Amino acid sequence: MSVVLITGGSGAIGAAVAEEFAKTDDVIFTYNTQKEQARLLMGRLNCFCTPMDITDVNSVNEAVQNVLREFGHIDILVNNAGISLIKPFLNTSYEEWRRMIDVDLTGVFNVTRAVVPSMVNRKSGAVVNVSSVWGVCGASCEVAYSAAKAGVIGFTKSLAKELGLSGITVNAVAPGVIDSQMNSAHLSAAELSELAEETPLCRLGQPSEVAKAVRALAENRFITGQVLGVDGGFG
Repeated sequence: MSVVLITGGSGAIGAAVAEEFAKTDDVIFTYNTQKEQARLLMGRLNCFCTPMDITDVNSVNEAVQNVLREFGHIDILVNNAGISLIKPFLNTSYEEWRRMIDVDLTGVFNVTRAVVPSMVNRKSGAVVNVSSVWGVCGASCEVAYSAAKAGVIGFTKSLAKELGLSGITVNAVAPGVIDSQMNSAHLSAAELSELAEETPLCRLGQPSEVAKAVRALAENRFITGQVLGVDGGFG
């Protein structure tokens, strides 16, 4: 049985990843603002949750140390927490750009930096980062989001090479358009339908399909530095 730490567990993909691993492993997922939703998920899956602001190093370190004290180690880290922004480049403010980088890229650094030392000490571990198809090919009116998610891919590939000798794998998934609250909040039903039609499989992806890909990467000990597209062929 592995100990799995998942950031952003109260979102659609995070909840699906938590549900996937909770079938066999000890799961701890984090939340920032969605406390009640996190507690409901914790009760449904019989797993654990902890508050964490991934942009706050002190919050991250405290949460990770609490997990290590309770469970002794972390076998798998899934960096899933993130935000999105759909806005033309010239209308994107400096504050919006900074917020996007702070959450979607620096947040991955903060949590990984807190967890990896314990993995290095044990010479074992797996990190799976959630990027995006837009981090691979870019999206119009999503420059800040695409840049942050592309940064996650560079982070993944570089860290995989650095941590290989310590027996730690580092990979990423790049979801396409997923049937999630985040996408529904930013895109109309017509826009989602159009994106589904542009996808070779002619449908939106399901959070559970991303979760299964995350698990596959986390459990395969001879895959590292890879980015797996879970995008229905869109990318």
